[in-house]
Amino acid sequence: MRISDAITAYIMSMMEQAEDGAAQLRRNELAEQLGCVPSQITYVLTSRFTPQQGYVVESRRGGGGYIRIRRVAPQREATPLMHIVNSIGDELVPAAAESILQSMVYQGFLSKQAAGVMAAALSDRAYRDVPVETRDRLRASLLKHMLAAYI
Repeated sequence: MRISDAITAYIMSMMEQAEDGAAQLRRNELAEQLGCVPSQITYVLTSRFTPQQGYVVESRRGGGGYIRIRRVAPQREATPLMHIVNSIGDELVPAAAESILQSMVYQGFLSKQAAGVMAAALSDRAYRDVPVETRDRLRASLLKHMLAAYI
C-alpha cells in the first residue's frame, strides 16, 4: 500500500470513529505516527479531501493548531454540481477526473453507469490520437460539458 493510501485510510477511519464524523488531527503528530513527512499529509489533504470530493478541511494555525476534516452531506440540487463544474479548471489529468466521478457517484449525483461512460470518454486510451500537450485541456472541457448536460 502506498503511503498516500495509508494516510487516506487512517483519516477515513478517524472520521468513522468520531461521534460527529469529523477527524481532528495535527499534521506533524500524524506524520510521526505514520512514519512519513508532514508534506505527505498535506498532499493527501489537498488531493483526496477536497470540496469536489465532498469534504471540508478546516485548519487552525499556531501552537494549538489542528486540522479538522468532515464530509459534507450530499445535496441534490444543481448548485453543488455547478460548483464542481466550475472548479475543474482548464486542465484535468485522468486520475483527477476519475476521483471527481467517484465522488459524484458516492454523493448520489451520478449513477455508476453514467460515471462509467464518462470515465471511458475521459481515459488516456480515448485520447491516444490526440497530441499529449492538449489532452488534459480537452479532458477538462469534455467533463465540464458532460456534467453540464447531465444536470
